[in-house]
Amino acid sequence: MSTTTVETSATVSGPNSAAASVRRRGEPSPAGRFASHGVLIAASLIAFFPVAWLIYLSLGPDKDDYLHPGGIWSKMSFANYSFVLQHTGFFDWLKSSLIVSLGTTVIGVMIAATTGYAVSRMRFPGYRKFMWVLLVTQMFPVAVLMVPMYQILSDLQLIDSYLGLVLVYCSTAVPYCAWLLKGYFDTIPFEIDEAGRVDGLTPFGTFARLILPLAKPGLAVAAFYSFLTAFGEVAFASTFMLSDTKYTFAVGLQTFVSEHDAQRNLMAATAVLIAIPVSAFFYLVQKNLVTGLTAGGTKG
Repeated sequence: MSTTTVETSATVSGPNSAAASVRRRGEPSPAGRFASHGVLIAASLIAFFPVAWLIYLSLGPDKDDYLHPGGIWSKMSFANYSFVLQHTGFFDWLKSSLIVSLGTTVIGVMIAATTGYAVSRMRFPGYRKFMWVLLVTQMFPVAVLMVPMYQILSDLQLIDSYLGLVLVYCSTAVPYCAWLLKGYFDTIPFEIDEAGRVDGLTPFGTFARLILPLAKPGLAVAAFYSFLTAFGEVAFASTFMLSDTKYTFAVGLQTFVSEHDAQRNLMAATAVLIAIPVSAFFYLVQKNLVTGLTAGGTKG
């Protein structure tokens, strides 16, 4: 009796244990998982190190502490942050940066969305060449565009104005965002447009009420790109904005460096504070960001 029981249990447990010992197809080995996790951890540390180092330097109270970073630990303080917030034009820079960045985001995404939708859905003469023309505009370096843009803004009396800088940034952001959104609109079935026409919607009504809600991930990516383009740009802002009160963050940082002096501790503290608005904007769009980055490339 006992012999039969042992043989039966051995027969039942044998195949299960063998199946458990065989890895599923495509499943990495323990060594492979360890190696992949190690690479990801190392990459994360490499990416985080410059940010951590910047925060560490911002806590040094003296402008030459970056030359002797080991001494910061014993005297670190938030004096740099207090000075930047109370004795510089930080809040003027913040206001200017938000006006320009949000203005570029709103106007740029609106133009890019309508452009991308028109090229995706409508077959007008030269629609393919039109997209290539948009792409060609990205080939010109800033140095080549600076003089003609300055002349145009001067003729329109938009030098040292937020609107002028927003329009300049839109000329940079719109071509890329139009390509991005065109690819995303291509993934939305044409049947949705046809259903809108059956319900009596105009082409713009179909676009606004049916297509845009489905394109939120793509719009989030376009908005994030437009915001960063305007928020961190230096060359155009330093050339077209002449008043100290209209400096953006990127230009305001330059005020800490002169020919004979460089207040790198204040620059570090300001750079840390600058990251807060960008992080907040990223938090708002992060839900749709990954989807928008991948979906637009699934159909040409």
